[in-house]
Amino acid sequence: MLLNPVISKLSSKLVVLASASPRRLEILTNAGLRFEVVPSWFKETLDKSLFKTPYEYAVETAKQKALEVAQRMPFKHLKTPDIVIGADTVVTVDGLILEKPTDKQDAYRMLSRLSGKEHSVFTGVAIVICQEKSGSNTEYKVVDFYEETKVKFADLSEEMLWEYINSGEPMDKAGGYGIQALGGMLVEYVQGDFLNVVGFPLNHFCKQLGLLFNSPTENPAHKIKREDLSASDRSWTVFSSLSKCVANGEVEQRETSNGRDANQTSMREQNVMGTECSTRERQDVPHSIMNLIDGFKASKTLFTAAKLKVFDVLNSSDGLTLEEVASQINASVFGTERLLDAAVSLGLLEKQLDSTLPLYRNTEESRRFLVSDSPLSLHGYILHCNDMVWPLFSHLDSAVREGTSQHERAFGKIKKDMFQDVYYSQDDVKMRFMKAMHSIVKVTGKDVAMAFDLSAFETACDIGGCTGAMAYELTDAHPGLLVTVFDLPRVIEMRRHFQPRAHNERVTFVAGDFFKDDLPQADLYILARILHDWSDEKVHVLLNKLSQVCTPGCGLLVSEILLDEERRRPSRALFQALSMTEGKQRSAREYNDLLEKHGFATQEIKYTNNLLDAMLFIKKDSNDKRTLLASSSASIETAELV
Repeated sequence: MLLNPVISKLSSKLVVLASASPRRLEILTNAGLRFEVVPSWFKETLDKSLFKTPYEYAVETAKQKALEVAQRMPFKHLKTPDIVIGADTVVTVDGLILEKPTDKQDAYRMLSRLSGKEHSVFTGVAIVICQEKSGSNTEYKVVDFYEETKVKFADLSEEMLWEYINSGEPMDKAGGYGIQALGGMLVEYVQGDFLNVVGFPLNHFCKQLGLLFNSPTENPAHKIKREDLSASDRSWTVFSSLSKCVANGEVEQRETSNGRDANQTSMREQNVMGTECSTRERQDVPHSIMNLIDGFKASKTLFTAAKLKVFDVLNSSDGLTLEEVASQINASVFGTERLLDAAVSLGLLEKQLDSTLPLYRNTEESRRFLVSDSPLSLHGYILHCNDMVWPLFSHLDSAVREGTSQHERAFGKIKKDMFQDVYYSQDDVKMRFMKAMHSIVKVTGKDVAMAFDLSAFETACDIGGCTGAMAYELTDAHPGLLVTVFDLPRVIEMRRHFQPRAHNERVTFVAGDFFKDDLPQADLYILARILHDWSDEKVHVLLNKLSQVCTPGCGLLVSEILLDEERRRPSRALFQALSMTEGKQRSAREYNDLLEKHGFATQEIKYTNNLLDAMLFIKKDSNDKRTLLASSSASIETAELV
C-alpha cells in the first residue's frame, strides 16, 4: 500500500480526522491509518463569491475545519494532536456549488440540475502538523491540496428522482447523491478518482504523506503561526495555579537550570514533528494519562464560572477588567484572576491585552451556550452536573465496589426514585432539574426532530416530555404534526416557565404517570432520554403498554446516546452509566433487540453528531412478522456500516 512507508512513522503520533463523515472514516481505516475522530465545529459559512474557483473554497473550508480541531483539542480534550486531517467535498455544475441539501425539495433541485449532465466533484484536503515551540507558541504547518473528478449522470425521470430522494440517501451527501450506494445507479461514467466522489481522494493523500515523510526536500508544508492557542503545558500551569490559589494563596515558582519556569517547560517538546523520539522517551511522558488525571480541573473550572455567573456578567458589556468582574461576582480579585485565566486557556473566554488594562470577554461559543438566558444555553445542565452529578462521582470507588448509586453518601438521604425524588422536592430543586433537562433538548432537539421524515404521522405523544422543548422542535420541523406532552402533574404545573413567547396551539400538555396511567392516543410516540433511566423491569412495563396501544404502522421515535457495539470509544453514555442508576446505556443493536421483543421493527437510525442520536421504529403487523424481522436486521446492519 502507498501508506506503508509512512505508517511506522505515524504509529507513535496522535493523528486526528476532523470529520464525522462515515465514508472518510471507512476509506482511511481501510488504508491502514490509525487515528481518532474529532468532528470540527467550524461553521461552513464561507462566502463562496470570494473564491475564484470551487476548489479554492473546498480547500479553505477543509483548512479551517482542521485548524479549528487542532486549536480546540488541547483545551477541550486536554491533549494536543500531532496531525489533523480536514476535508470538504463539493459538487459543481453550471458554475454553481452544490453542497448538502437542506430538505427534499432542495435535493430535487440539485439532482434535476445534474440530470443528463457532466459535473465536477472537488475535495479539498488539509493536513495540519502541530509543532509546539518554546514558551507558549504553537506552530502549524499546513499541506493543502484538491482533487477533481468528472461524473456524468444519466437522464433521470421524475419517478426515478423521487424514488431516490425518498430513500433518504441524498440528505447528508454533497450534491445530493452517494455514488457508493444507491446513487451509483444514476451515474453513466466517472473520470478520475472514484474515492474522491465518495468523499476522500486517498491516492493523492498518500502521495502528499510520502512527500512529507520520505522526501524532506520536497516537503509541501507551509507554516501558519498561532500563538497562545494550543499549548497544553500552558493549561497545565493555569490549572495548577488554580488549585494552589485554593490551597494557600501562593504559587511556587520553580526554576529549571536554565532559568525557565519549570511549569512553562513544554510537556510535549519530545513529540514535535521532525524530532526523532524513541519509544522509551515517549513512554517517559505519559501525556494521555496526565491529561486524564488533570481533566477534572477543567470541568470544575467551567462549573465554577457558570455558578458564579461569569458568562452572564461578561455578556452585558464588550469587555470588563479583572476588578470589574471580581466586583460583580462578589469574589476576590486574586481568585477571580486565576479563574478567568483558566477559562481563557480552555477557550471559554477571550483576553484582550492591547488596552491599558487587560479586558475579558465571552467567546462566541460561550455567548451561545453558557450565558444563562441564551436560547441554546447549557447553563442549567452545567449547574445540575456541578450540584448533582459531581458529588455522586466523588464516591465512584464506593459505587464500583457496591454496584449501587451513592446518593445517600453524597446527599445524606436514600433515593427511592430519581424523578419522584426530584419532583416531590422543593420548587427550586424541581426548577433546577427541569432547566437541566430543558437545556439539553434545546441544543439537540432540532437535530432529533429533523432526523426523519415524519410526514406520515399526524399526532404524536412525547412521553416524559418535561418542559415541552422537544415537542416544540417537532412541530417546527413538521408543520402537520400535533404533539401531546405527557408527564407527571408537578412537571405540567411548572411548564409555563419554559413555554415559548409565541403561542403554539399544536402542543398540548396532559398530566399522568406513564407507568400507571393510560397513554394518550397518537400514531407516533416519542421516548427522548427515557429508556436509559429505568430498570429492565420498568422498561418492559412501559414498552408493553406502548405495544398494546400502538396499531400496526404506529411509530416510535427513541432518542438516546447510542453506544458503539464494542464499547471501545469514549462516550458520554459510558461515563453516565458510572452513576450506577438502575437504568442501562445501550447500542443501536441492543435497542433493536429490546424493541423487537415488543413488536417494533427498526425503520431508520440517525447518528446526529449532537448530544443525542435517534432511532425510528414501526409497530409490526403480526401477519407479516418474518418480512419485518428481515427489514429490522437489514436496518441495523446498514446503520453499522455508515
